Amino acid sequence: MLAAVAALLTEGQEKGSQRIASARLTAAYREGLSSSAVDTKAYLAARLPATYAAVQAVLAEVKRLRPDFRPGTMVDAGAGPGTGSWAAASWWDSLSSFTLVDRDARFLALAGKLLAGSDRQGLAAARLLSGDIAEIAVRGDLVICAYALAEIPLERVGIVAERLWQAANQMLVIVEPGTPAGFARILDARRQLLGLGAHMVGPCAGAGHCPLKAPDWCHFAVRLARSRSHMHAKGASVPFEDEKFSWLAVSRMPGAAAAARVLAPPRRIKAGIGLKLCTAEGLAERHVARRDGPAYKACRKLGWGDGLMAEQLTEFDQ
Repeated sequence: MLAAVAALLTEGQEKGSQRIASARLTAAYREGLSSSAVDTKAYLAARLPATYAAVQAVLAEVKRLRPDFRPGTMVDAGAGPGTGSWAAASWWDSLSSFTLVDRDARFLALAGKLLAGSDRQGLAAARLLSGDIAEIAVRGDLVICAYALAEIPLERVGIVAERLWQAANQMLVIVEPGTPAGFARILDARRQLLGLGAHMVGPCAGAGHCPLKAPDWCHFAVRLARSRSHMHAKGASVPFEDEKFSWLAVSRMPGAAAAARVLAPPRRIKAGIGLKLCTAEGLAERHVARRDGPAYKACRKLGWGDGLMAEQLTEFDQ
C-alpha cells in the first residue's frame, strides 16, 4: 500500500504544498472536525503511514491468537483510502472478496485509485460502496473499522458497534486513536459487544469489567520509519514516529486469548524487569528478577502491548 501511496503523491504535487496541507490536517483533527474537512493527499502523506502501521500491528496479534481464522470475505467499514483492506490482505491470503464502505466520496475514489494498482486480484476488484457505517448493510467474515468511530458521537458508539457486529460473520476488529477519547469509544463498543455474546480475542485478558480507572486508559504504540515524503509533509527531523492506538477484536467463536497483556513499557532496572499487566483477574504488577534465569530471559523480549499466554504467565509466577 505504501508504495502505491508514494506513487500517487508524486502526481501533480507542488513543492511545499504537502507540508502546508499537513499542518491544516493536524489542526482539523485537533479541532475534532470530520473527514470531510481533510485534504486527502495530506492524509496520505501525514497520517496513513501511522494508521496503517497500527492496523498492521493489531492484525498481527489477531493472527497470532487465532491462527486457524481463515476469512474469505471482508468489509472495510469507514474505509477511508482502504487502509484496513490492504492490511488484512497482507495477513490472510484466504481473502478473495473486499467491500469498502465510506460516506466520503473523495476517500472512496482515492481508495479505488490505489486498489486498482494492486497485484492482488481481490483488492483490485474490490467493491466500493457509499454509505454510513451506522447503516451498514453488507456482511463479511471479517469486518474492520479503523479510525472511523472517532466521528461518531460517544453516545451512539454502542449502537454503531452493534451494527458492525451484525455485519461480521466471524470477527470484528476496531482500531481507534490511542487517546482517552479513542479508548472511551473502544470501551463503549466492548461493553455493547460482550453484552451481545461476542467472544474476546484481544487485547483484554478477560471479558469482565475493565479494571482501568481514569486518568489511565488502555493504549499501545507502534514505531514506524518515516519516508522522505512523510518527513517532508510533517516538517519532521526525526526519521521515525510512534503511533499510539487502542483496539478491540471479538469473535463469534470462543478461542485462544492472552492470559495477560503488558499495559505499559516494561520497567528495566539493574535487579530485573517490572511489568504492568492486565489479567483475567484484573490489574497486576510483576517483577521478574535477573536471577530468575529462564523467566528473566523470556521477559527481556516483552514489549508494551505484548500478550502473554497462560504458560508464560505461570513461568513468571514461579
